[in-house]
Amino acid sequence: MRILLVEDDPMLGQAVRDQIAADGHTVDWVKRLDAAGEAILSAAFDLVLLDLMLPDGRGLDFLKARRAAGDVTPVVILTARDQISDRIAGLDAGADDYLVKPFDLFELSARIKAVGRRYAGNPNPLVTIGPLEVDLAARSVRRDGRAVSLTAREWSLFEALVQRPNQLMSKPQLEERLYSFDAEIESNTIEVYIARLRKKLGSDVIETVRGMGYRLGRPGGAP
Repeated sequence: MRILLVEDDPMLGQAVRDQIAADGHTVDWVKRLDAAGEAILSAAFDLVLLDLMLPDGRGLDFLKARRAAGDVTPVVILTARDQISDRIAGLDAGADDYLVKPFDLFELSARIKAVGRRYAGNPNPLVTIGPLEVDLAARSVRRDGRAVSLTAREWSLFEALVQRPNQLMSKPQLEERLYSFDAEIESNTIEVYIARLRKKLGSDVIETVRGMGYRLGRPGGAP
């Protein structure tokens, strides 16, 4: 997933960014709400991690404004405010989950996975695609019963297609899943990772629609 982290605390922000990057997600970290608004207009995010108290305003007001504008991107609130009334206010404003600081980073990882699965329309983390057994929660793949090792970026690309099995994804959409704003992207990056996935998972696991993009194939003649 591509995740937007909105957090002004440098130590916590660094820890959260490192954790979710280690989980294989692409993360863009901003420290102000105005920067968060610009980021959302510039890229498609799968999830937002939102602090409630930022230097230029309240995260809750930002969330309400995004929901009023029709933005349905899932949001997990990260805040030191631990009153029940604060949690209720956050959920009522449109948050999908709420974590009180200090929190365990592994719990954050688990919450991100759960929210991501809900919005992908797949609450069941186990997916079968022809000879492939995919565990979205464990971020693992088995082919004909044998484990297949994927790098973090290979997984991110494959996950994007698995979560949208009947949808065509363009090259720029897939690039957004792999790279943050400050990363340099080589012109053939997506083609390279698609080739690696086909080698590991099967030549027909990903279908190319020439001039348009890619979508999940039907390996092994799966219906």
